[in-house]
Amino acid sequence: MRLSNRTKTAINVVLLSISFITWILLLLNPGQLMTVGHCHVSDSGASAASLSMLLEMNPFHTLLVGWLLMVVAMMLPKLIIPIQQIYSKSFKHIRFPSSLLFVFGYITIWTIVGVFMISLILGFHLVMPNSYLPAIGLGITAIIWQFSPLKQLFLNRGHNHWTLSAFGFRAYKDAFLYGMMHGVWCVGAGWALMLFPMVLPYGHNFAMIIVTSIMISEHLEHPQRPSWNLNLRPKLLFFVISQIKIRK
Repeated sequence: MRLSNRTKTAINVVLLSISFITWILLLLNPGQLMTVGHCHVSDSGASAASLSMLLEMNPFHTLLVGWLLMVVAMMLPKLIIPIQQIYSKSFKHIRFPSSLLFVFGYITIWTIVGVFMISLILGFHLVMPNSYLPAIGLGITAIIWQFSPLKQLFLNRGHNHWTLSAFGFRAYKDAFLYGMMHGVWCVGAGWALMLFPMVLPYGHNFAMIIVTSIMISEHLEHPQRPSWNLNLRPKLLFFVISQIKIRK
């Protein structure tokens, strides 16, 4: 079934609006959702007392909420095409719930990953509070991963579209599993980029914007043969430039 331009536009507006509102929340950072505060209670560095203070100053559930907000803000625009695909292959009465289940499955994967990511971030802050060393190490890792064949393999898999059942429980189950698998491929492609802003002592908001641009741009690229390739993936930049020229 071919989607009308009106339906496509409505999907785009809803997802981009939610992403925009979430970005505002992240930038305002209510309750310090996106920052990790810590100071050692002794000159000896990491200790049980320091860990206790770290967790008291940074409740795990609060950091997880911040992580999920970051996922929604950064990743929701990448779900436009899969959700359009769900709408085009589903009956009208199950389109919306199937799309919600797809998003829920997708976020479930990022939530599980977020538990490990936040634990790692807290570990860095316990051992090396306010240090740029973790960010430097992760930045180097992200650059290597960015141009690796395994990264390209995950990106290619992210373009896969599932055959969804048309009726009943199986239709909803397929949508949920589709979201989970799409989440797995996105995690595989973007785990290093997602973690990098979180380990920066300062400037994580700016880093998040840059990382989001990179991840959306690489999602716009066509699948390619997995290999070591210095591909800067500038498609989003070219798209923005072309739109500016058109409107002049």
